[in-house]
Amino acid sequence: VQLQASGGGLVQTGGSLRLSCEVSGRSGNRYSVGWFRQTPGNEREFVAGIGWSGRTGYADSVKGRAIISRDNAANTVNLQMIRMKPEDTAVYYCAADFVRTTIFGTSARDYDYWGQGTLVTVSS
Repeated sequence: VQLQASGGGLVQTGGSLRLSCEVSGRSGNRYSVGWFRQTPGNEREFVAGIGWSGRTGYADSVKGRAIISRDNAANTVNLQMIRMKPEDTAVYYCAADFVRTTIFGTSARDYDYWGQGTLVTVSS
């Protein structure tokens, strides 16, 4: 299984960004996806998750500013973030769970497969 995260970059405070995660290697299997982020010296924290059928959830820190969506035919999960803040600066990772498919985990331990991370920098 491979996850390819993309879309990171530099954005100004108040701006928006869309991250994408492409999942490959287990076609035909259902899975849930979580987006996490990590800053130096800190653990990965949950940002948003989506189940196979589209059930979504968000961390309080991004609720109202993030939308997670998926295209199962394209094996892609997107995370759209708006009204970004400097505290959103982090490396963002997507992760897939082929065990829990309808719901999604909110802990990094819930996921076995991870993308390589994409850096998001929000300038003040």
